[in-house]
Amino acid sequence: MLLPALLRRPLAAAARQALPRAVPQVRLATGPRQNNGIFYEIRTYDIKPAKMKEFLEMVSKYFHFRTAHSELVGFWYSELGAMNKVLHIWKYDNFAHRTAVRQALANDKDWQGKFISAALPLVEKQHNEVAYLVPWCQLGKPSKEGGVYEWVTFQMKPGGPALWGEAFRAAINAHINTGYTKLIGVFHTEYGLLNTVHVLWWNESPDQRAAGRHSAHEDARVVAAVRDSVRFLESQKNVLLIPLQCSPLK
Repeated sequence: MLLPALLRRPLAAAARQALPRAVPQVRLATGPRQNNGIFYEIRTYDIKPAKMKEFLEMVSKYFHFRTAHSELVGFWYSELGAMNKVLHIWKYDNFAHRTAVRQALANDKDWQGKFISAALPLVEKQHNEVAYLVPWCQLGKPSKEGGVYEWVTFQMKPGGPALWGEAFRAAINAHINTGYTKLIGVFHTEYGLLNTVHVLWWNESPDQRAAGRHSAHEDARVVAAVRDSVRFLESQKNVLLIPLQCSPLK
């Protein structure tokens, strides 16, 4: 027996609702990944204002006990943009490597007795992050010793490099192509405040940087690339850094 059309329609609608709906696929990857386990620990210490000179003298005298255990990339103190801060970057093969190094340091009597016990009272605050170099950047070196470093921190919108990576890379390359500055590294956080990118630049002097920046901001290519990337930017901050004598990056 055929059902009247008015009865068939509700039944057909109910049947459609009962059918399982296709679940959209969600890509969780945020962009290209590193092809090895190497990462960098970025440590920032706030030093008591009256103790900065003493702290730097202790680093100069005893820091070889620390570098005997793992590779130091660079060690700097802040000159402009922040006061009484030091920043140092350490390279590790993987997390197991870092764990082994930390255990060895805890058992190193010279490091603990001569530096840590005396230095900790000089420190007000400590902060660390774990970051990877972005896949399109290799860690660089300045063309010569001397000069100053600029540490620029970008807080990007959530979504990772899959969202903002291409625009950010284009902005970095636009600055490189002007020739006024040397790129040392671009680091993307894994632990700490996420969606943070740190860019380390080298310049011969603060005045050379200022002149180069002024020229870059009049370059149409730089202006276009920066305008495209800032739509993904939430905030940014920079600090002028001076390398310590113990720093491999001088």
